[in-house]
Amino acid sequence: MAEEGASSISLRAIARQLGMVSSGIYRYFKSRDELLTALIVEAYEDLGTAVEAADGRCGRGDFAGRWRACCHAVRRWALAHPAEYALIYGSPVPGYRAPEETNPSASRVALALVAIVHDAATAGAVRAPFVPELRPSLSERAAAEATRLEAVGFSGVPQDTVTRALVAWTQLFGAVSFEVFGRFTGIVEDVDAVFDQSVREISAFVGILRSPTPTAQNVISRAPSAPQE
Repeated sequence: MAEEGASSISLRAIARQLGMVSSGIYRYFKSRDELLTALIVEAYEDLGTAVEAADGRCGRGDFAGRWRACCHAVRRWALAHPAEYALIYGSPVPGYRAPEETNPSASRVALALVAIVHDAATAGAVRAPFVPELRPSLSERAAAEATRLEAVGFSGVPQDTVTRALVAWTQLFGAVSFEVFGRFTGIVEDVDAVFDQSVREISAFVGILRSPTPTAQNVISRAPSAPQE
């Protein structure tokens, strides 16, 4: 998989590489798809464990620090496991459809980020990051989707914050994918610095304050750059 991509996986080829008869490997996996599912679940679980461990090392009230730690954990894991990252976040394997059994593992990172936003909102540590004149209003359909997502873990979180958190989730994995798949090559020299700043900007975009002080003002109006956690 690392050398040729997930779509090249063949049970017969694996059997040959292991020096066993082709029928032997079917005692362990009934099909290529069953093997892919096992690899996908393992990758999601490994990534989820890394992110949850990073979150667990932070103080529960350090919401911006927790967010930053989780984002950096995603990047570290992806760079250390590029083949596995490509399997779960790259191009779909032709002819393969992931079964529902992969969903719980696939949700772990998203739920970790959702928990941070929920905890921050509950503590009064979330503010709209735009001055009123620049703040976009939610469309009826976007508001309806935000309402639906409250059941996922966003209970008590303002609808516009829910929407920004979803956008931030895609921004995080977009940045990681650009790096893993070489889209920054020849363009960005200090990827570490750019990613760290991106994480700070994403945290500010969601509206996560550096501390849950009730007197804290709008994060964007207080500082023209992203907050320094």
